[in-house]
Amino acid sequence: MPDGADAPASERPLALITGASAGIGKLFAHRLASLGHDVLLVARDAARLEAVADELTRQFGVGAATLPADLARDDGMRAVAERITKEDRLAFLVNNAGFGTKGLLVNRPVAEQATMVKLHVMAPMLLTRAALPGLIARGKGTIINVSSVASYVYGMGNVNYCATKAYLRFFTEALALELDGTGVHAQALCPGFTYTEFHDRAGIDRTQMPRWMWMNAERVVDESLAQAARNGRTVCIPGLRYRVIVFLVKYLPEWIKSGARARYGKART
Repeated sequence: MPDGADAPASERPLALITGASAGIGKLFAHRLASLGHDVLLVARDAARLEAVADELTRQFGVGAATLPADLARDDGMRAVAERITKEDRLAFLVNNAGFGTKGLLVNRPVAEQATMVKLHVMAPMLLTRAALPGLIARGKGTIINVSSVASYVYGMGNVNYCATKAYLRFFTEALALELDGTGVHAQALCPGFTYTEFHDRAGIDRTQMPRWMWMNAERVVDESLAQAARNGRTVCIPGLRYRVIVFLVKYLPEWIKSGARARYGKART
């Protein structure tokens, strides 16, 4: 290529993943890059994002760009939303950024809990809204909003987490109805307990929950992408064990569910 010539524009589809520096978000970036997507990685930690981007470029030969942003802040949300509106190759949006906390609401800092609501509710809604016009105009694309099995339950020490993840699941299910016939698919991914940094950062003792309830993050992401690829159901609950749990949550007597909530609450209060 002659000096000063512009690099040829990529024709690969683009995937934007939030919370891409670790855990489920990082795995989504790896899987989508391996499938031939360029990736745009969003998280607060610029150094970790750059490390992931370099790794993806070396391993898969795709374009990997970073956009450091705090999606719990209005300026961070706006910056990412504006970038989305300019990306005419956007094919995948994965709203994954999130965190958990441990302890009763009365004892948690107000700012922390407000941040959770913004990050789990406002950010995915605004980024989804920014992506919709382009995806619909192109007649194809996938939006994955990472909710949780916790969206089906509630319990002590988990007040806003359960509530915000329930919003995200309902939001995605309603959105899927609006997108029917457009060629754009929406999925609410609802994993259960998953081996990532998530619980360590929240200070949650993993030993309080039985080992059989834990899943590998790789399986969570692979089941999500497989279901999305076949335009499957809007809600994806990885693992038969968790599909059974959600079924039981819907139909078991309240006295049994109360006992389960009490046990789970011990790990979070």
